Amino acid sequence: MTGQLYDEIGEAFEGFKTLPLMRYGEVPGFLALVGDVAGKSVLDLASGTGFYSREFKRRGASRVLGVDISSEMVGAARAMEAKDPLGVEYEVGDVAELPFYEQRFDLAVAVQCFNYADDVATIERMCRTIHRSIADGADFFAFVQNPDFRFDGPSLAKYGFLCESLGGVTEIGPRVRITALLDPPISFVANPPSRETYERSLRAAGFKHLTWVPLEISEAGVREYGEEFWADYVANPPLTMLRCHA
Repeated sequence: MTGQLYDEIGEAFEGFKTLPLMRYGEVPGFLALVGDVAGKSVLDLASGTGFYSREFKRRGASRVLGVDISSEMVGAARAMEAKDPLGVEYEVGDVAELPFYEQRFDLAVAVQCFNYADDVATIERMCRTIHRSIADGADFFAFVQNPDFRFDGPSLAKYGFLCESLGGVTEIGPRVRITALLDPPISFVANPPSRETYERSLRAAGFKHLTWVPLEISEAGVREYGEEFWADYVANPPLTMLRCHA
């Protein structure tokens, strides 16, 4: 179902990165968290149309493999690679069923990778396959929905998104509808994991030194819109990041 959902979006997914919260929050924040990738091999999970895969290669990564469950997303990423060759590789694949890689990666990243798992057992499998795919002591970085986000807070529409509770909580966490206010808008029904689900699953897979890293708005974003514009985000951030070690 996840693959079908994203198959319907394809290249339109690139438009997400132009929205204020992505442009001035997600992109600079996540790239800063991952840091220097020069000379390193990177496994980009839920890679979509390859936005971060391309960026890591431009920043000097020795190898980048993007994996996504949507064949349309991977097709769009490969088309961009064909037009502007950087040497990025892409594969269609399920993160819960990653193959064994003969050469383990120096680091792995995952942007909104865990929102569509069917159950906690699937999230645990995802964490185990990621752990075995990277070198001992390597870092895993995840960009996720903030488990502490309050749905009764001010609207996020001015930042380019809506995040609404659908009511009810599964064994994974709350069910939500996320809408990107593009033209036309694109909505997803997701089940972002709770803090406990993330921490338990990652630690059970062998990850340690788990750190939650707040996503801050860049200086460029403050200059562009002013501090007051971002006050609702700062008071109730819908997004956050994780870092842990294999």
